[in-house]
Amino acid sequence: MLTAKQHELIRFIQEKLEETGISPSFEEMKEALDLKSKSGVHRLISALEERGFIRRLPNRARALEIIKLPENSVTGTARAPASPAQPAANDSVVAAHAARPVAPEPANDIIEVPLHGRIAAGAPIEAIEGQSSMPVPAALLGPGDHYALEVSGDSMIEAGIFDGDFALVKRTETARDGEIVVALVDNEEATLKYLRKEGAMVRLDPANGSYEPQVYEAGRVQVQGKLAGLLRRYH
Repeated sequence: MLTAKQHELIRFIQEKLEETGISPSFEEMKEALDLKSKSGVHRLISALEERGFIRRLPNRARALEIIKLPENSVTGTARAPASPAQPAANDSVVAAHAARPVAPEPANDIIEVPLHGRIAAGAPIEAIEGQSSMPVPAALLGPGDHYALEVSGDSMIEAGIFDGDFALVKRTETARDGEIVVALVDNEEATLKYLRKEGAMVRLDPANGSYEPQVYEAGRVQVQGKLAGLLRRYH
């Protein structure tokens, strides 16, 4: 059983695919459903994906494919068969297409991800939540939910991460020892560092010999994502 918003979203995606051959952007879906933020769109898409109504095509932007539609969401103006025993000549073909719609394959390779302000690659600074987004080549992102942060500071330069770069981050609350993560300290300051676990303590290591590691009790540090890629602008 789908919610009203889930019904509305899958109908909108189907209409856009039939009209343009490209699934709608998250901004278009947010506006069409009158949602306050794109996070609501992410939740609806994840729910439809889990229920087998849509799937995301890997390494493609805005790449949503409809696998099936809810029974009361078939688009178009197809006639129902005259009767189960004596269907009209074309009704069986129409019914088959209605039950299994074929959506055109999305053709672009850019996806918009939320841009959540600046993050420190030095001493921790406040992570600013923003409402903007930025276009990212889909090939840089794997499966899962992602967001971007602008890097501030030079403590990760030996890892090839420079001031002004955009860190592409996969949302997760867990990470392996040695991975570069977005770590939230004391629920108010975020930083980009190597994660090291030392018993009941967490060490956040820079990649610059001029900076000292930051050591905290494990309960004070929350992983908010791990580095998936970088974007750099040249002026």
